Amino acid sequence: MTAAAGMDSPSSSPVRGTPLLKDELDIVIPTIRNLDFLEMWRPFFQPYHLIVVQDGDPSKTIRVPEGFDYELYNRNDIKRILGPRAACISFKDSACRCFGYMVSKKKYIYTIDDDCFVAKDPSGKEINALEQHISNLLTPSTPYFFNTLYDPYREGTDFVRGYPFSLREGTPTVVSHGLWLNIPDYDAPTQLVKPRERNTRYVDAVLTIPRGTLFPMCGMNLAFDRELIGSAMYFGLMGDGQPIGRYDDMWAGWCIKVICDHLRLGVKTGLPYIWHSKASNPFVNFKKEYKGIFWQEELIPFFQTVVLPKDCTTVHKCYIELSKQVREKLGKIDPYFTKLADAMVTWIEAWEELNPPGTAAEVVNGSSNGK
Repeated sequence: MTAAAGMDSPSSSPVRGTPLLKDELDIVIPTIRNLDFLEMWRPFFQPYHLIVVQDGDPSKTIRVPEGFDYELYNRNDIKRILGPRAACISFKDSACRCFGYMVSKKKYIYTIDDDCFVAKDPSGKEINALEQHISNLLTPSTPYFFNTLYDPYREGTDFVRGYPFSLREGTPTVVSHGLWLNIPDYDAPTQLVKPRERNTRYVDAVLTIPRGTLFPMCGMNLAFDRELIGSAMYFGLMGDGQPIGRYDDMWAGWCIKVICDHLRLGVKTGLPYIWHSKASNPFVNFKKEYKGIFWQEELIPFFQTVVLPKDCTTVHKCYIELSKQVREKLGKIDPYFTKLADAMVTWIEAWEELNPPGTAAEVVNGSSNGK
């Protein structure tokens, strides 16, 4: 592990305003290259601690711009820290980022890809994505009844006429799913038929994803409450040696949504936007995705119908139960899912070793609204 601190470097840029949750949030970045993209993010990210998870060749040196407080883990560090359990962390895939979630000791996590830059709103103002994510997480969600003015906790809006007063307290928000301008997050077939399509639509809205509704989570602009949902934020087995890729964040999203619905926790999507700068190769993507494209037609009905027992009262218990059902029901599709179910258990074991039970990660603080 490499650690560095340079917060008082003379090259540091001034930070705009007082940073929110400065000592309660880590930024996790998976990468195979120098992190020059951080220069654009300096005004927003510099006050925070970074956890860099280096994928690929561990002998390669990754350069982090001067002035950032960070720690860097490569594959050798992962093996040293987790031992045999390191096999649950993907290699040669951005799914390796979830190791950063495991070693963090902060309450909140923000994760971003290294090809994501600062976006601008329609007025031309630079978007502080981190600030918006924090706002999303610190205000409740409304998964049990849809508010037609979207997020009622934003300034200038409220609950509309007819919204039940018994549900207006909402539930704790544990996931904030941000979006992207420029290159949209498309699968390979869509990339191939729409190679020049760019997302230029800025929708000024934050929505709670309703209870019982799944969504395709993207990990390139994502924040979450590590204490309440972090142990379920496992990005699965992808990349080197695996029959599938580019389903890591979506797998985690399906798992956390089922668990959030069960434990009465909330997930938001919408603002903030980042600028996604680079389109990945659709032919390479198709090779990674093609089995998943077929498998997801069975995976989605599985997650839509999965039922967690009432005695699953913590995220850990829910995740272990989910792993059992993955083994029993999805293992029939392909042996990969039996291997994935084993890895889900290993992930929880590794999480508990680094974050012993009884910490805040084991506590559920959901509202009973909507029972």
